[in-house]
Amino acid sequence: MLADEDTYAVLRSRDGRFDGRFFVAVVTTGVYCRPSCPAALPKRENVRFYRSSAAALEAGFRACKRCRPDTTPGSPEWNVRADVTGRAMQLIADGLVDREGVGGLAAKLGYSERQLRRQLTTDLGAGPQALARAQRAANARTLLETTDLPASEIAFAAGFSTIRQFNDTLRKVYGTTPTALRGSRPANHPPGVLHLRLAYRPPIDLTYLFAYLAERAIPGLEEATTTSYRRALTLPHGLGLVTLRPAKAYVSCELRLDDYKDLAAAVRRCRRLLDLDADPRDIADHLTQDPHLADSVMATPGRRVPGTVDPAEMAIRAIANEETPAGKTLLTHLIHTYGTPVHGIHAFPLMHTLTDPDLPPPITAMATALTTGTVNLGPEADRDQAERDLRTLPGIQEDTIARIRMRAFGDPDVFLPADPAVQEGLHRLGLTAQQAHRWRPWRSYAMHHLITPGPPHCPNVRGLL
Repeated sequence: MLADEDTYAVLRSRDGRFDGRFFVAVVTTGVYCRPSCPAALPKRENVRFYRSSAAALEAGFRACKRCRPDTTPGSPEWNVRADVTGRAMQLIADGLVDREGVGGLAAKLGYSERQLRRQLTTDLGAGPQALARAQRAANARTLLETTDLPASEIAFAAGFSTIRQFNDTLRKVYGTTPTALRGSRPANHPPGVLHLRLAYRPPIDLTYLFAYLAERAIPGLEEATTTSYRRALTLPHGLGLVTLRPAKAYVSCELRLDDYKDLAAAVRRCRRLLDLDADPRDIADHLTQDPHLADSVMATPGRRVPGTVDPAEMAIRAIANEETPAGKTLLTHLIHTYGTPVHGIHAFPLMHTLTDPDLPPPITAMATALTTGTVNLGPEADRDQAERDLRTLPGIQEDTIARIRMRAFGDPDVFLPADPAVQEGLHRLGLTAQQAHRWRPWRSYAMHHLITPGPPHCPNVRGLL
């Protein structure tokens, strides 16, 4: 968190890159906003700053109806820090507190409830229950605005335990009733389909992202082009189907869910897949200091590192070498043999089904480790410990582990010196692998500029990473 005077200077500049990093509350209006809110600049003495929307809510402020701070991208800190607070925030966004309570969250992270509450309050100004309550309110607003479900069903789908809690929370957060918040329904939306707008910090290279996903799409699992991406999701309460499309100023997200309780989990997975919580300007500010990369970074602003909707799936795909024809053939076989059909495609196989001894040993070894808990790739896992555990598995190569770390964990500082495309990029720039240290802590992003240096080559993403 910046010092208060520096934070007020950011507020004066309306710099959107700080949306989600902190929130601004105005004591004279009782409202809290994102830093880029276009409302009149409040006097310094009337402003309070908070590390999370939950902290502002706990202090008695309600969300601004103009800038909608509850819809801001998540803080980019969590992938960089990957500490207990970062991992806790990912699990809360996934809806874990609603499913297992604060005790379940603490157990996942290996902390006592008291330790976890103290840590989150210190870092974010709010405990896990308050953070989860803010998430529930955002879920409820989404369902009110995009479905015709009765408010009573929305309350429980959003994670509230009672109708009264639902009504009281929405009044506190938004200063209005669920009925007033619902407003008018968008026309011509098929029943059961949620239409969401996924926010991000501009700029963003959506052409590259969608081309990357299309090149690696597994038949039967994904339907992808340079302008759309469709696939099934395996979620805590059932299956889902998502279609993502680039749009002006946001990513369009259409969701079908077996259970609306999975809304938060589905959204988090989509955001991780497209790396939507990154701050591209911070990354560019650092990478453009190297004259070897500066031209590519400036030519392709907002390049992201594609992630995954399921870390276990990503591990299997990395082992199979999804970017090769042989790997894609193997994965297609796994999908059609072990996957669950849903709306004309298949959900990725559950890990216990891939322990079949007839499958390649590295696949069965990984599936067995994930099924038994010997290896944990969930949001709660420590990256370094997971890497050590992966090294104990037979047939798992170092570059495979690095790919898992980069795409399953969203680690922004992975480098693959043995990757042919990376080697080609280094050679083109006259650099050695040892010189890549200058790009830390953003080497994952630097690699994507190395392998596809920008127009006229973009979006040539064939066979890379």
